[in-house]
Amino acid sequence: MILAVAGGKGGVGKTTLAYNVAAALDAAVVDADLGMADLPAGRGPDLHDVLAGRASVAETLRPGPVDVVPCGRTLAGARASDLTRLADAVETVERTHGTVVIDCPAGRRADAGVPLAVADACLVVVSPRAFALADAIRTRELARELDAGLVACAVNRVVEEPPADAIADALGAPTAVLPADPRVGSSVVEERPVIEVAPDSTAAAALREIARRVPR
Repeated sequence: MILAVAGGKGGVGKTTLAYNVAAALDAAVVDADLGMADLPAGRGPDLHDVLAGRASVAETLRPGPVDVVPCGRTLAGARASDLTRLADAVETVERTHGTVVIDCPAGRRADAGVPLAVADACLVVVSPRAFALADAIRTRELARELDAGLVACAVNRVVEEPPADAIADALGAPTAVLPADPRVGSSVVEERPVIEVAPDSTAAAALREIARRVPR
């Protein structure tokens, strides 16, 4: 199973959701945001090198609380990347881990569409602000065009109760609401998934609910 985590706009917490959903699924996560990578990196080859034909994906896999295929941070690396190699790279990880979560680039650029085309299903991350729903709907439409079924929508960094039913109706998928929990925000940098450090929290419950909706 390959799950893409996508969002219409940057800054909605897509990377933290990808990392934490991967933890809830006991999956590996691939940072496919070629121009603005955020998942933990480290030394050695990365996804830029894989997509440029300079390394195998096995060389890049970084073990941790969540196993990560990191991406480089350079513009030159992004330019040298051949997106046609992404499917093979992700499918290789799928064969070893069973489930893969892809952290997609934001928006509707070509590099955002390719991970969705590789995926079996997707999770759309949206801000609780009203204007963000239009971006989420556009992302859902792109996922539909690419045959990546929408398993859920995550309304992230919520302070006041959002209109979850209206969002679910607009997107045609169940909605999970995640509070503005600082433990979610720091989980990637600290490499401490919320389901491990705060298993009884509202955020952890929402992440487990999302994981239950992902077909295996």
